[in-house]
Amino acid sequence: MPSATPELISPRSARVSAARRLARRNFRGKDRLFLAEGPQAVREAAGHRGADGTATLVELFATVEAAERYADIVGEVRGAGARVHLASEDVIADISTTVTPQGLVGICRFLDTPFEEVLSARPRLVAVLAHVRDPGNAGTVLRCADAAGADAVVLTDASVDLYNPKAVRASVGSLFHLPVAVGVPVEQAVAGLKAAGVRIVAADGAGEQDLDDELDKGTMGGPTAWVFGNEAWGLPEETRALADAVVRVPIHGKAESLNLATAAAVCLYASARAQRASGGCRSVTHHRGPA
Repeated sequence: MPSATPELISPRSARVSAARRLARRNFRGKDRLFLAEGPQAVREAAGHRGADGTATLVELFATVEAAERYADIVGEVRGAGARVHLASEDVIADISTTVTPQGLVGICRFLDTPFEEVLSARPRLVAVLAHVRDPGNAGTVLRCADAAGADAVVLTDASVDLYNPKAVRASVGSLFHLPVAVGVPVEQAVAGLKAAGVRIVAADGAGEQDLDDELDKGTMGGPTAWVFGNEAWGLPEETRALADAVVRVPIHGKAESLNLATAAAVCLYASARAQRASGGCRSVTHHRGPA
């Protein structure tokens, strides 16, 4: 049981200042560290290790109340070798980037995977985020890719920072589940995936092909990389031209369109189902949390 007295009570302490600055991209890049907030993200981080076996979670700040409520998570964190600091609510509020902090804030090492390693694993389902600027959308698409059993996610150099606190929160722990390559030029991403035998499908509301028709024709069962574009203006023509097919999600009702994350979920699950039908089940189906 943790002590009833927090050891960190001043937002001005050097340790708190070092954590707080990770809310800014330039400091994240310099330190190669990022923030993971809330019990789900912290639990997933505690169980994650890099390719060299190094623990991803290096430090945890927790209020006394949160340390008691989530004693099992704090125990996992300590078991993983990370330092645990009991902190006042003011300190947690100062570090946190949320309006209502949940009392747990972890500091994690960067965990992105080199693009070459993604390719060498011969992926069958990949989500490529090209020109995605909203961190909440990026994190949600990553979560959808994880749920659909994708092998990897690629963020191009024109997309948002993977370690933006909002993106990390929106991934709801999925950031720690599958390889993610970052900063890859879209042309390099497409060329590398094509060379690895992956069909490139651009998702676009004005696409020439209809997703239902593609499924009926049986074109979705092979290795596939879905390319998703900007939330407001979609994919530029030069990116669409790189794809083997430009596919739209059909709108059967009166909705004007689907938002990025919803469209991504539909596309990724369509591929996952087609791949299971053609090559056997490829996904883990146990329930890990709310849908």
